[in-house]
Amino acid sequence: MKYLLDIGHPAHVHYYKNFAKTVLSRGDRVLFTCRDKEVTIALLEHYHLSYISFGRSYKSVTGKIFGLFYFTWRVFFIALRFKPDIILNASMYGAICAWLLRKPHVSLEDTFNMEQVKLYLPFTGCVLTGDYEHPPLGPKELQFSGYQELLYLHPNHFTPDKSVTGELGLSENEPYVIVRFVSWDASHDIGHSGINMQNKLEAVKAFSHYSKVFISSEKPLPPDLEPYRFPLSPERMHHAMAFASLIYGESATMVSEGAMLGIPGIYLDNTGRYYTTDQEKSFALVFNYSESPEDQKKSIEKGVELLKTPGIREQWQEKRRKMLEQKIDVPAFFVWFVDHYPESHRIMKENPGFQYNFK
Repeated sequence: MKYLLDIGHPAHVHYYKNFAKTVLSRGDRVLFTCRDKEVTIALLEHYHLSYISFGRSYKSVTGKIFGLFYFTWRVFFIALRFKPDIILNASMYGAICAWLLRKPHVSLEDTFNMEQVKLYLPFTGCVLTGDYEHPPLGPKELQFSGYQELLYLHPNHFTPDKSVTGELGLSENEPYVIVRFVSWDASHDIGHSGINMQNKLEAVKAFSHYSKVFISSEKPLPPDLEPYRFPLSPERMHHAMAFASLIYGESATMVSEGAMLGIPGIYLDNTGRYYTTDQEKSFALVFNYSESPEDQKKSIEKGVELLKTPGIREQWQEKRRKMLEQKIDVPAFFVWFVDHYPESHRIMKENPGFQYNFK
């Protein structure tokens, strides 16, 4: 079997790396196509995954419209040469190419940026989503019991390495916070500005009274914050997150990753994400705030409160345990689903409980 996976974000490497590892181990072929966003290529190379990069994404609205045609054309001609049996992706380009080539296509969706969804939905065969509250996507949607971050952070497939704390220069059990700032240049980021610089500085200063602070940032940091930059290679981030005291910032993905690892998270965004909202309402793992100046202040105060709370790690690990009890082994389910597609689509439509064979 040949699998073509088109990705547009570093997190997508993680979505598919366990699937790729499984099918490669049995002699199948996997090819990634990608845009050069942040650490995407570094991750693909670290995991020894074959890829073709199309360069940087376009940031302007006009550029994004041009990119829709340009990247679709590039993926299409790669697919013509590679001849995949199935195309998988979390972007629209692969769906359109699969339709043109009459190949099966399976999508993953958790952002629910409906402008993008409306572009790829007519061309995909199936959209897999988590089972939390979100806009319905019609008959092509199938819900699984889990979050996309469990594709790579489910405990059956990920064991954190405690030696990462030594690599960070920390003493035994020294608390630390991971702060995440994003670039706000994705299509679903239009109209957002994130945390203002004054409050970025204030958050780092406030958290530094109680812990070490490490910053992961898509944009260059100002001189005052550069000494706090996360110093390790990108594949070590999840190991570092697993032993942190708090994940704070503008990335829903990283806050959700923290939740999957049982780490308190604070997420700031005006529109929010359905999955982080569910993680707050259903499991109290996450705190969601808007980008308003008032909420930015409140989020910093909440971060300090969490850092000052005795026994908070044990509390969050128990919340994580309860969350995992309700969720499936998403990587195992995903391999089964793709292996047996489209029959797996029919099985899940007729018997959604079949997924609980994967625990």
